[in-house]
Formats: sequence, structure tokens, C-alpha cells
Amino acid sequence: MSSIIDTAVGALETKLSGTFDGSARFVIGDEGAVVIDSGGVRSGGDADGADADVTLTADADTFRAILDGDLDPAAAFMSGRLSVDGDMSVAMRLGGMLVRA
Repeated sequence: MSSIIDTAVGALETKLSGTFDGSARFVIGDEGAVVIDSGGVRSGGDADGADADVTLTADADTFRAILDGDLDPAAAFMSGRLSVDGDMSVAMRLGGMLVRA
């Protein structure tokens, strides 16, 4: 597993302390994927092909900026740096949680 994925898992666990109502899959460039659901945050083989309510895809720099609080998820989406496939309401709830944390 890459250090980028490890960092993303740690940041998401911190920001989403508690449970997330829904499921989201983050595809981070060629690095791999991270899944968030009621069971927590996981990566590796469990995340690579996981089904989710929404899949968010971006390069590592974009995800890092979002997780660091330097880039609003909605702004990343509107600028084309973040693509969203699936339930937009789940993506918006998740984005709100990432911004607040």
C-alpha cells in the first residue's frame, strides 16, 4: 500500500470520527482506493473493487488538498479536479463533513 493511501486513511479516520451514513469510495489516481462506510475507513483489496453509494475520483494532489482543508470539495468538483459518480447527496454530505472537520 502506498504512503498516499496510508495518509488518506489516517486523515479520513480523524475527520470522520464516528460513523458515516452511506458509503463512499475514493479512487486516488494510480495509487489505489479508500472506502468509507458504516464499518469505518479501509483500503487495499477491500477498497479496490468495492461497491459504494458514490465514487469520487481525483489525483493524489487534489485529494491531499481536500483532506488538508486547502481545497473545498465542491470547488474541486466544479473545477473538474474531482469527478463524482453515483449518489450526489452522499457526496455532498461527505463533503460537508470534510470541510467541518
